[in-house]
This record gives sequence, C-alpha cells and structure tokens, in this order.
Amino acid sequence: LAPYRGWFPVISSLCCSNFVYFYTFNSLKTLWVKGQHSTTGKDLVLGVVAGVVNVLLTTPLWVVNTRLKLQGAKFRNEDIVPTNYKGIIDAFHQIIRDEGVLALWNGTFPSLLLVFNPAIQFMFYEGFKRKLLKKQLQLTSLDAFVIGAIAKAVATTLTYPLQTVQSILRFGRHRLNPENRTLGSLRNVLYLLQQRVRRFGLMGLYKGLEAKLLQTVLTAALMFLVYEKLTAATFTVMGLKHSRKL
Repeated sequence: LAPYRGWFPVISSLCCSNFVYFYTFNSLKTLWVKGQHSTTGKDLVLGVVAGVVNVLLTTPLWVVNTRLKLQGAKFRNEDIVPTNYKGIIDAFHQIIRDEGVLALWNGTFPSLLLVFNPAIQFMFYEGFKRKLLKKQLQLTSLDAFVIGAIAKAVATTLTYPLQTVQSILRFGRHRLNPENRTLGSLRNVLYLLQQRVRRFGLMGLYKGLEAKLLQTVLTAALMFLVYEKLTAATFTVMGLKHSRKL
C-alpha cells in the first residue's frame, strides 16, 4: 500500500484545484472573448491569471498533501524532521500550531512561477484543438486524449526544475542552510536549484522526470478527455449548440 500513501489528500487537492482552475479559466474566457475567436496570446494570459487564483486558494491543500505523502518515508538527510499526522485535519492543526498559518503557503513563490505550467498546457491544448476543429466538426475521444497528453508533456518538461523546488519547500521540514536562517522566497528557489546542480549536475534538475511525466501526462490526458465529454453533454442537455469558436 506504500505507493498509495496519501491518495485521499491527492484526490481532494486535485478536485479542488481543477475546479478552481477550470472555473476561473472558462469564466474569464467567456467575459473576454465574448463569442469571438480566441488567440494563443489570450489563452496564455487567461491561463496565467487562472493559475495565480488557483495557487493562492489551493496551496494549503497541496502543502498538507505533500507532507502526508512523504510521512513515513526514510530520508538519508538527518536535517529532515519527521512528521506524525493522523490525517488532513490533524495536519492542518499541527502546521498552524507549530509553524504558524503562513506555513500553509510554503512554496507559494515557485508555485506562482509555475502558473506557466498549466498556462503553457492550455495554450498548446487550445491551439491544437483549434487546428483540428478547422478540419472536423468535433473532437473525438482519441483527439482530446492525445493533444491533452502532448500539451502536458511539453509544459511539465519546461517547468520540472521549479516543480522539484516547489515540493521541497512545501514539505517544509528541511533546513535550507547550515545556519538554519529563514531565507526570502526567491533566495530559497535559487539556493535549492544551485544545491541540486552542485550535488547531481545539470541533469539533476530533471531527476525523476520520467515518473513525473508518466503521472502528469496520463492524468492530464484523461482530464481533458472527461472535460470535453462533460462539456459536450452539458450543452446537449441544455439544448445549446457547442460553439466551435474556441
């Protein structure tokens, strides 16, 4: 059962995060585009804004999620402090009690930089989608799955080093420097990137990328597939024609 450690917080965090992101993205798109043809630039801007809103609202869930997943893991580094949480609520309680409320937003700075991940993902997805819809009436299940997978693979590869730093900061139980001083957010990111390169070399920034791609690409492909089917079904139930002006 070790590979499934922390599965419930992951599901909870993903549901909340995807809801916030899709709702914000589509609401802003409806207000801005207003029936006109969207462009790659507009998709990127909307993706960034939706990403910022998502980060600010859901980072506490991901901090708790990261800690619960790593609980019980064996670390070689003695500077890492082990945790003992009974569940999501207990994790929130202990973090606020021992580290303060702001600890729930650990890793927010790299997370804000990482809004380009879903923004790039949506930019590529919407671009591929527009090209396909010029040649056919609607997306097939295979189309949605494939372009969703490609879009996520590109976004993950481009932003993976920052995702690594984000996970370290969210865990929050690692002493960042020998003097154990609190560093500013930007300095944290630069320090951790520098230490990773020094220890593992330049390719160390992409250590574990294969597993991350396998997980995120499959998740995103399935998510976009379900998203397209639910959207089409909703328009059908409402008796509306699904606009091709995307």
